[in-house]
Amino acid sequence: MPRDTAEVVAALRYAREQGLPLSVRSGGHGLSGRSTNNGGVVIDLSAMNKVEVLDRQARLVRVEAGARWAQVAQALAPHGLAISSGDHGNVGVGGLATGGGVGWLVRHYGLTIDHIRAADVVLADGTVVRADPSLLWLIRGAGAGAGIVVAFEIEAIELRDVGYAQIAVQLDRDGDALRQWADYMATAPRELSTAVTLMPYGSSPAASITAVVADDSERRIRAAIEPLLGLGNGVLDSHAQIVPYPALVSTAHLHPNIGQQPNTTTNGLLTTMTATDAAAIAAMANGPVLVQMRSLGGAVNDVPASETAYAHRHQGTLVIASVFPPRRAERLDKAWRELAGRVDGAYVNFESRPDADAFTRIYPGETGDRVSRLWKQYDPEGIFSPMWTP
Repeated sequence: MPRDTAEVVAALRYAREQGLPLSVRSGGHGLSGRSTNNGGVVIDLSAMNKVEVLDRQARLVRVEAGARWAQVAQALAPHGLAISSGDHGNVGVGGLATGGGVGWLVRHYGLTIDHIRAADVVLADGTVVRADPSLLWLIRGAGAGAGIVVAFEIEAIELRDVGYAQIAVQLDRDGDALRQWADYMATAPRELSTAVTLMPYGSSPAASITAVVADDSERRIRAAIEPLLGLGNGVLDSHAQIVPYPALVSTAHLHPNIGQQPNTTTNGLLTTMTATDAAAIAAMANGPVLVQMRSLGGAVNDVPASETAYAHRHQGTLVIASVFPPRRAERLDKAWRELAGRVDGAYVNFESRPDADAFTRIYPGETGDRVSRLWKQYDPEGIFSPMWTP
């Protein structure tokens, strides 16, 4: 548990000298399980968790990689600033800020990586560098194979209070309400970001919708949320309020992380949701699979696909599917099969099996070629990416 960059370097050198497996943990939780190992070295950055406003006028914030997003939100709130991050306060800064960052403000702010302006990195050979343009490109979306990022400089936004709503609706069996949700989100105000969790409910699934509006105007919040109340076969429950942004990633979320993640998760991106897509998603939700969706578009798609290692800049919806013990991965693969041929890309932070097949979905085409080339440049021995060999 290093307390500073020098101790990170010492731990890395020890692991290399002893020929031990190496894992890097930023202090939060991760689906792939790569942040722990058996018999090797885990560099746990959670003691390196400082959050500092470097320039209030420029909204530039320095965040150490071991912080968790609840701590970041709490530290920035007195300054009237916020950074869109994960959707849970226990998520670690390092893992999310090197993979993407699909958070509660995603359509308004974009991905977390879109606002990283600089990074301090320990490379595989123990060299400490300020990321040059090539390394910074790699860190923003494929940072797990680049080195150990110990701190980020991130541009925040002016934000204090947001609209927050929870809506539960009964869905039709063919999933038409899901298509309606996706169609609305494609044209909705960018201040609105939503997440949907599907669950069995009688003869057809129900959807729990979390809606966040990056605005403190009751009128604008109401206008953004009201169309969601018309989805499906009726509202089962709903409530809305105006809350400080840190309430969404609360310090109450913080808990010890022991490195055990027994679930199996995969995901895919949809440009638009067709009736066939919606029916496949609804069918999964009626089975043994937990299905979640996140709205994308908006500010995410303002960024050119070549600007970061996250290349998925035209899709509108992220679909995530998980199974939990005693169900095995085979059950997930069977349920996912119909949608697998329809999705367009995937997101690294919701993939629990980071293998060569996942690599091609997460880093397609020229992006994947560039990621592979840069990983080999900065980490020629594959210290950080043994599971990801394309």
